[in-house]
Amino acid sequence: MQQQQNQQRSSSQSPRSPPESEPFLSVSVTDPVKLGNGVQAYISYRVTAKTNLPYYQGTEKIVIRRYSDFVWLRDRLFEMYKGIFIPPLPEKSAVEKFRFSAEFIEMRRQALDIFLNRIASHRELRLSHDLRLFLQADEETMERARAQEMGIFMKKPSDLMQIFKDVQSKVSDVVLGKEKPVEESTPEYEKMKHYVFELEEHLAEAQKHAFRLVKRHRELGQSLSDFGKAVKLLGACEGDSLGKAFSELGGKSEILSTKLQTEAYHLLMNFEEPLKDYVRAVQSIKATIAERANAFRQHCELAETVKLKEINLDKLMLTRSDKVREAEIEYRELKEESEEARKKYEAIVQLMNEEMVQFQEQKTADMGLAFHELAAGQARLANSMAAAWQSLIPKLEACSSS
Repeated sequence: MQQQQNQQRSSSQSPRSPPESEPFLSVSVTDPVKLGNGVQAYISYRVTAKTNLPYYQGTEKIVIRRYSDFVWLRDRLFEMYKGIFIPPLPEKSAVEKFRFSAEFIEMRRQALDIFLNRIASHRELRLSHDLRLFLQADEETMERARAQEMGIFMKKPSDLMQIFKDVQSKVSDVVLGKEKPVEESTPEYEKMKHYVFELEEHLAEAQKHAFRLVKRHRELGQSLSDFGKAVKLLGACEGDSLGKAFSELGGKSEILSTKLQTEAYHLLMNFEEPLKDYVRAVQSIKATIAERANAFRQHCELAETVKLKEINLDKLMLTRSDKVREAEIEYRELKEESEEARKKYEAIVQLMNEEMVQFQEQKTADMGLAFHELAAGQARLANSMAAAWQSLIPKLEACSSS
């Protein structure tokens, strides 16, 4: 029952099938199943897509996907859509014993559902060819697509070592003053960066304390359960009203223990996990900021190179060098490349500004829901506990006065 409620909750965070006349794409991630054994074991998920968009094959499609397929989709979108905040994925569990626990599997299923529906509801990402492939291709086609993906993590160790050496060399040049870093420094950009880094810090701190709150509920629930059993045994040693009162006290303690464990799970899924999800979302924004910084740096470096080439061309023309023709071609090509870099950077800036507005609006709604769930759950729990303890007071008072 609790799992069904959480599936409904995660699905409700994105629009479900609206009237036929409106374009829609909705996705659900359900039925996690463990496949394989040992280190080869993994979880598969049923992904159901419903749509009336013309470039999809039919109105409903069901495919089976595993976590690495979701990673492939996220990486492809990040590569293709610069400036857009790609929704984050839940992290992999580094601890073997937790990888296949029911709780971890449900948390991941819910996070994957939210991930896909955020993509499906995004005006640009929903048009992605890679999303259509993910939602429609058979497992063999999906596996081939993953195998063909070429990125930094598929390079040879020697290639990776060279990349790291190049980065280290760049850093050394900057530290030694040989090269000054080219960085964007507009007030709007600095304000956005400050907001993002501060938001990550505060969200991470809130999520840490949410984790402690969940842990406290579970520990108190376990303590009440142990206390209830002990008091029941104590009541069995007594007779008459005292034994009955102890028995009822033990029963109430066990009931409250169950309520605490239920509320702990509710807190985990509806409060701590949303906070953790937004920590990941901010990290995704930081990755986009890094892409913007790279685009700005490339734009500035090319613009500077164009200026140098122009000066060199002028010199060659003054000296009537036979290399003028070659220099002119090189200058035009470089100028076109510089113009493309400028357009790319400006497009990223515009997209990021739009994305930040949408992110803040969605964050307000999601955080409002998460904190409402916290307050409502704590109120329910407090009322239940107060009513349970209150009902025992007359009987315990009668025992103490007799």
